[in-house]
Amino acid sequence: MKASIKWTDGRQFIAEAGSGHSVVLDGNPEHGGRNTGARPMEMMLMGLGGCTSFDVMQILDKSRAPVTDCVASVEAERAEGTPAVFTKIHVHFTVTGHGLKDAQVKRAVELSADKYCSASIMLARGGVEMTHSYEIADVEA
Repeated sequence: MKASIKWTDGRQFIAEAGSGHSVVLDGNPEHGGRNTGARPMEMMLMGLGGCTSFDVMQILDKSRAPVTDCVASVEAERAEGTPAVFTKIHVHFTVTGHGLKDAQVKRAVELSADKYCSASIMLARGGVEMTHSYEIADVEA
């Protein structure tokens, strides 16, 4: 994997992944940014959320769970001072579907957290307190 981050102006950068996709990164105005893109630490949380969501949906698809929607809400706490590393991160899934089984959703979230999600496991091994939870929203067929 590779990425390239090019400074454009102020505290704005264009980050390009090896796959060719790009995103704008920027800082808040009090640090010289113009608020034109996500903060780098926000991108880390979004990447974590995307990684674990990918796993959960793949596991649920394989088990033929009737999912109609899946949202991962990620909240983090950071250390005081510099470096302001993440100290705690909580990922909460809201999985919506037709007659979803609690055991299927629980298993998918646990497998992602404990076995498959590279981002989540890497952060946990780095000392971040990682927690996960879920809720099921049933929709009528």
